[in-house]
Amino acid sequence: MNNWLSPEGIIDKKKTFFYPNTMHFYKQPPHIVKGEMQYLYDHNGKRYTDFFAGVTVLNCGHSNPEIIKAIELQLENLQHTSIIYLTQPMVELAEKLATKLPGDIQTTFFCNSGTEANEGALLLARMHTGKKGFVALEGGLHGRSHLTMSVTGIPMWRIDPFLEENVYFAPCYATSGEDTESASQKTIDAIEAILKVHGHEIAAFIVEPMQGNGGMMVPSDDFFKKLKPILEKHEVLLIADEVQTGFARTGRYFAVTHFDVVPDIITYAKALGNGVPIGAFSARPHVAASFNKPSASTLGGNPVSSTAGIAVLDYIDRHDLVSQTEVLGAILKAELIKLSEQFDCFKEVRGLGLMLGVEVAGERSPEIVDYILEEMKNRGFIIGKNGMNRNVLAFQPPLVITKADIQAMINELIVVLESLPIM
Repeated sequence: MNNWLSPEGIIDKKKTFFYPNTMHFYKQPPHIVKGEMQYLYDHNGKRYTDFFAGVTVLNCGHSNPEIIKAIELQLENLQHTSIIYLTQPMVELAEKLATKLPGDIQTTFFCNSGTEANEGALLLARMHTGKKGFVALEGGLHGRSHLTMSVTGIPMWRIDPFLEENVYFAPCYATSGEDTESASQKTIDAIEAILKVHGHEIAAFIVEPMQGNGGMMVPSDDFFKKLKPILEKHEVLLIADEVQTGFARTGRYFAVTHFDVVPDIITYAKALGNGVPIGAFSARPHVAASFNKPSASTLGGNPVSSTAGIAVLDYIDRHDLVSQTEVLGAILKAELIKLSEQFDCFKEVRGLGLMLGVEVAGERSPEIVDYILEEMKNRGFIIGKNGMNRNVLAFQPPLVITKADIQAMINELIVVLESLPIM
């Protein structure tokens, strides 16, 4: 018999041994002890269908046996040496990634997280251009280090009181209730205005091709096509942050390819390791050539994380998760749109593939979101939340989810929405 702590016992230990900034979802959170593909189990054995995937980390499912088998075999042979020694998995992963990355991007630096990947990309941009500043978007989330926090456009995540001063923010390329074309053009105009004054000091524009924590915001189809020549005119690099959107999540290997543009630098993490810590940034050859001074990551590209990455890419291809995500995403989005037509509290449905959000309307919308999350959890479904006001329901399930899982979740969501208290 397992001696699992109760949820209250874990919370008590967190209060004693964790910093006070750590948070958790739910008034009555479960103690999760096991995962199997799209399902999670708590210490009492209750099963939950996961529609959040650890914030888009478990694209291939929890404890995927095919990926676990590859990791176990690597652990039995070699766990770590550091990147300064020669090991085969890291170069095999880099070579395999080069076949998936947009355009002519093929050069990669491995690290351990999305924050590190974005930090490295910003450093590379400075080294290549000789310029210090950056442009970013309101609603963007790029990390928790000093520099990545400086280019993050969500106030609640900008906690460092002494952030970089050479960062300029433009409005998001999509806003709630506004025509996407108009919103995207406003963003382009704002960036161009910034560059006309500060272009000589701007190294790069960093952007999520689709904002996750900002509320599942998607730009217009021609946003990047219009913007890229403006950036090039001012010798400003384009950094695509694919930490959340990468590896089939949006129905493409990388979300930026929806918009027919090749970024100068691309960053990714999360889903590449399917729960094993890994991050990386890759660049076009002429940009990568500027990263020519000594640098290393002790654990970046280690044999275990590299093997996990190879296994993830193989699994995505073998099970055609790109096409599957496109199909299932369309089904889920159609069902959510139906609910938005039936329930007034559902204001807008947004997103690509299996990265969808529903903005909840009303002054007390954050409370409604929390109520829905709590009730859906009680019914065995894990849903996330995001948005600038924390009023967007986030549907980001493992890509191994089924049509039956989607319908079961929708059926329970209808029950919850019909039971909404007056707030």
